[in-house]
Amino acid sequence: MLLLLLSCFLLLLLSMSILKPNSTSKIESRIWASLWEELQILFVSKRRVSISLFHFSRISKLSAKFEILEEKQGISLLEIPDLPLDCILEKLSPYGLCSMAGVCRSLRERCKSDHFWEKHLKQKWSGVIGDSAYEEWQCRVSSKRVPKFLKRHRKFKLFPDLLDLFCNKSEIKEWKSGLSSSLPVNSVMSFYLALETGKFWFPAQVFNREVQKGSVGFMLSCYDALLCYDSTANNFVARYAVKGRQMIEADIEWNRIRAPNFDTCAKVVHISDCLEQLKPNDHIEIQWRRNKDFPYGWWYGVVGHLEYCNGNKFNCQCHIRDTVILEFKQFSTGSKWRKTMISRRDHREVGNEEDGFYGGIRKLDNEEEIAIWKNLWPNCTIE
Repeated sequence: MLLLLLSCFLLLLLSMSILKPNSTSKIESRIWASLWEELQILFVSKRRVSISLFHFSRISKLSAKFEILEEKQGISLLEIPDLPLDCILEKLSPYGLCSMAGVCRSLRERCKSDHFWEKHLKQKWSGVIGDSAYEEWQCRVSSKRVPKFLKRHRKFKLFPDLLDLFCNKSEIKEWKSGLSSSLPVNSVMSFYLALETGKFWFPAQVFNREVQKGSVGFMLSCYDALLCYDSTANNFVARYAVKGRQMIEADIEWNRIRAPNFDTCAKVVHISDCLEQLKPNDHIEIQWRRNKDFPYGWWYGVVGHLEYCNGNKFNCQCHIRDTVILEFKQFSTGSKWRKTMISRRDHREVGNEEDGFYGGIRKLDNEEEIAIWKNLWPNCTIE
């Protein structure tokens, strides 16, 4: 009778193991081997009663170990409380979040949360996108002019394709699951992926136009353009208009791009609200364009002293005079581009077709902005 009970008990454990997924680990195999060995000894032994009781206790201990193991292996990621799970997901990279989103529907919805993607957006893109880029994206979302990959049909395998951005082909094969979902186009994740794929051209400003081609005429200047990201080369392509023609500049590095600090259009004179505060050695940016057909660019300079001022700070009165001298020290002393004069009280666009036109002025108080300009300083003065 005892043998029959033990046999039934062993068969019950075996059936439970078969019904449970992933039950063929090495530890389980050793446990089942031990159970089978004990049962064999039990059947061949001549002293059935005494030995049976001894082996029954050993089998009970082994089965208890088996139940503990099964209990541990039965823990699911989804059973982790929300707060610890969110802490785990916060540590994942964009590729990790996309990969985790391919596990199941519950994790997919959680991994699309703006909370996780805002951090990645800020870390990678905050230096090159500003309010104008967000506004342009919202306009596209509201007008439904969004990248096609963000509005595919639900039956299309979206996330596995997005993994192309973050991993190589061998890694992609591991994630070709049956995941099917469409991204909400107004989410931070969709905005991030539109930037990352280069499907979204965003407004920004580019320093030192055509510097790769050896052009020095635009040193210490920046221009407005639409940019898209090339994830393969980890640089940008810029598109801008000159006399109605679309111009392209490629291979633009990250350190040559900044987010616009204001909403002034490149063809409109910037309203100068700092003229009364300007004094010698202040750092400034001023609009300049070749002629009326060109958009404005921004040029870096400093406020200089008037001709009759010796530069002595105790006697200097340049800061209260109506005339303000602007110096562009990247040009040589004899260059016609070295200095210009503006009116403090009645400043407007000034210039001519030969020397170009000067527009609005903004004073630089941010040390980081000033440091960026200084890092772009040419190795020699420009004629």
